[in-house]
Amino acid sequence: MPQDRQWPESHAEQTDVLPAVPAHPGPARGGHGAGEVTQHIATANEVTQHLATGNEVTQHIAAQSSGDLPTQQISVPPPPRGDEPPAGAGDGDGNGKAGRFRKPALIAGAVFGVLAVAYFADLLVTSGDVPRGVVVAGVEVGGLSHSQAEEKLRAELEPRLTQPVKYTAGEVRDSFHPKDAGLRLNWSSTLDQAGDQPLNPFTRIASFFSDREVGVVTEAEPNQLENAMAGLEQRINQAPVEGNVVFEGAVAKAVEPKNGQELEVEAAQARILAQWASGKQLNLPVHSTPVTVTAEAVQAALKNIAEPAVSGPVIVHGEGADGTLEPEEIAAGLSFAAENGRLVPKVDQKKIIEGVGPELAHTEREGKDAQIVFDSGAPTVVPSEDGNKIKWDTTLQPLLETLKKRDGRELTANYEKQPAKVTTEAANQLGIKEVIGEFTTGGFKPDSGVNIRRVAEEVNGAIVKPGETFSLNTHTGPRTAAEGYVPAGIIQDGAPGEAVGGGISQFATTLYNAYYFAGMKDAGHQEHSYYISRYPEGREATVFQNPDGSSVIDLAFTNDAPTGVAIQTIWTESSITVRLWGTKRYDVESVTGERTNFVEPQVKEGPAENCHPSSGSPGFTVTDTRVLRDVSTGAVVSEESRTVKYNPQNTIVCGRKNGH
Repeated sequence: MPQDRQWPESHAEQTDVLPAVPAHPGPARGGHGAGEVTQHIATANEVTQHLATGNEVTQHIAAQSSGDLPTQQISVPPPPRGDEPPAGAGDGDGNGKAGRFRKPALIAGAVFGVLAVAYFADLLVTSGDVPRGVVVAGVEVGGLSHSQAEEKLRAELEPRLTQPVKYTAGEVRDSFHPKDAGLRLNWSSTLDQAGDQPLNPFTRIASFFSDREVGVVTEAEPNQLENAMAGLEQRINQAPVEGNVVFEGAVAKAVEPKNGQELEVEAAQARILAQWASGKQLNLPVHSTPVTVTAEAVQAALKNIAEPAVSGPVIVHGEGADGTLEPEEIAAGLSFAAENGRLVPKVDQKKIIEGVGPELAHTEREGKDAQIVFDSGAPTVVPSEDGNKIKWDTTLQPLLETLKKRDGRELTANYEKQPAKVTTEAANQLGIKEVIGEFTTGGFKPDSGVNIRRVAEEVNGAIVKPGETFSLNTHTGPRTAAEGYVPAGIIQDGAPGEAVGGGISQFATTLYNAYYFAGMKDAGHQEHSYYISRYPEGREATVFQNPDGSSVIDLAFTNDAPTGVAIQTIWTESSITVRLWGTKRYDVESVTGERTNFVEPQVKEGPAENCHPSSGSPGFTVTDTRVLRDVSTGAVVSEESRTVKYNPQNTIVCGRKNGH
């Protein structure tokens, strides 16, 4: 209460409720002065009753929202002067009634005053401190100053912050390091969360008897936290394990279904940020990813299908022989797949055939096409043979039902005839009766001769039906050492070199000229980059494959005749001849023009390895024209011209250094 307040002279209205205590002299009253009050402990109801009456006691408690400290003012009247009787004193009942209210009211005022003084003292003493009862991550910091609280938190929490954070997530128990996740504490913001000292007296009293947990304020480096959460997903997420039936050898075993789980990333991250510094094991939320096949469905597949399937062999009856499908072979070809909550058996036909097929292979017969062979220099038809093969699709169709039985486990193989692609009749009707085109080249080296002989063997006897296209690279496939080819000379980057299969260009040139003079339609060829003297200018070809056998430069022709064509090859140590047999349509003439546009060669150093010196030759341009005349009338059917530009063949020197 303000110390300079003066009471008014007239105060009778204020003593109706809180009467002044009359003065009593000297020690006759026990030594108490006139202004002293004998203290009585009033009950809570009495204090409440007296505080509720009268206008002489006024309480002013500032609202907490105003931010001012609560204040309390109590008005007490001065004592009476001289011998003047107390106001309101009288005889009889009036005087007794005033006596009944005077002491309880004084006691209530005194108690209230003591509580007010204690409240203000507590506010003053704890001003600026962390509120009582505040606990941060298990550390009690209530009642400490902010600096003391931060010091205590650092002392008790920092060792914890360097330790792995343990967690459980469904069935996974693991830990992660907070540093790896970019986690750290903001100490001042954490204490700011505790708030200021409460002004509400009831809250302050309650703080003596209870704790209030305040969460930590976490700072996280975004990229590190994102990566850490991704790592948690990898460790925590588990795909559901579908129920299944598998085989170990010939024994069927059940795989029990098991639900999977997935981390609830957003909720887990929020929990980590809020609780990672608590030192307690975190429980990260996950949700279940259910399976589709129940344990009952697994047992049904095991008992009704899998176990009977491997209970014994299955006999497959072929034509003239039987094959046995053993339980281990059945198990290798039988599996189960989840469909609509059930396990559905699946047969791997390829593995079943691998099990029983070899025992029945001799009951089958491969088909053979009719072939043209050249005995005594003339084409002869070797008859075709139809094949007789097991039709496994229909043979194995009842296998699943057979496997469910424990007795009568037998199948009958179904065979089908496979006619030859080129029958004997078709070969005889191809009209292959005479030579329609022929050409010979020679002068190859022994290594090239090996490769030319090998490719000639592969092409000899090839039949090109009407409308079909013959491709040299497609027909031979890869020309590698595994197929019998050897290293020989090639032209690489305009200079002589060596590679496996070298020399095949001479065979290509010979074949090209043979179908050129047979009047076949050219389906694609490419000349050498420079002219080679043993070939006719403007009428030669080269071929090339990658090491894996894929085609780069090919040679191909289309049989545009109504009859078939057979290719005959004749190899000697010094020459290669290619003949095309069929029904002759044209007389063919080649008209080669003069060489023009000469380009002189340059001198270049050859490769460091396998260098072959060359004197070189000039480049030039030449045009060749093919004239086709009808074999019956001699009339010109067509004239086709092709212009070829040859680069100069550079002079190659070997072993020259620095121009010497």
